[in-house]
Amino acid sequence: MSVDLPEDPRWPRASAWFADGTRRWQAGSQGLPDLALIGVPAHSTSISPTRADRTPQAVREALARYSTWVGSQAADLRDLWAVDLGDVESPDGVDGELRTARAIEAFTGQLVVALGGDNSITLAVARACGADGLITLDAHHDLRDGMSNGSPVRRNDFANSGDYAARARDWGITVVHRDEVEARGLTTVMGEALEIAGGGAHGRVHVDIDVDVCDRSVVPACPAAMPGGLSARELRLAARLSGADPRVVSVDFTEVDATADSADQRTVRLVALGVLEVAAGLLSRGRG
Repeated sequence: MSVDLPEDPRWPRASAWFADGTRRWQAGSQGLPDLALIGVPAHSTSISPTRADRTPQAVREALARYSTWVGSQAADLRDLWAVDLGDVESPDGVDGELRTARAIEAFTGQLVVALGGDNSITLAVARACGADGLITLDAHHDLRDGMSNGSPVRRNDFANSGDYAARARDWGITVVHRDEVEARGLTTVMGEALEIAGGGAHGRVHVDIDVDVCDRSVVPACPAAMPGGLSARELRLAARLSGADPRVVSVDFTEVDATADSADQRTVRLVALGVLEVAAGLLSRGRG
């Protein structure tokens, strides 16, 4: 659904920020963009039927509802050069993963933000960005066999199984339960996760944000979300912390079916804010 909103030159829209940066890039401006947005609308191998392929465009439209001003940092995202690489055509399956990799490898800036699509995109995006460490925020282990949205990683009560929990343990995957996040705080937990996945100061980390990690009340467009997940504020904080860490080279947002969203589009709007939080984190790298 397109957004028809009044224009105010003193209230720059995030959507215009991406559009202006993309035109600059296409015109052959010198230098490298700081951030690239890319849609990876995979959905055909999903374990359950989804129209997650409709989500990248919905998120782009939602960006028009937000400005580029980061009040908490007294900073403007327009100090970053952001571009939109468009959508990968037919990103499902082995051939689709190759197309995804080629589209991303053409970008050599600091950070890639990929809009799913289902969670099957994580492997192709992370590999294309040269990530050697993975942090995933998810309601599920995603350690299933085969190629689907349940297999990109290969704990949450009642969302997984003992066999997959054992697989995670055997493969050396550090699992942090929702209860621990609540008790210790997301900032602390994310800091430790970045240390583990980053392997010290010089690692390259991909952060997979499966939006169904959130409480179902805030993400009705996530079919697998459960009551009691992360809050919208916690998801936004995780996104900003990811963008702020220089070891993070790529972030994805997945498992949102825009056609199943509530009338107020709360899920799609949360993802759009997540994109901006990643950008705000990236902006802070040069200010801290």
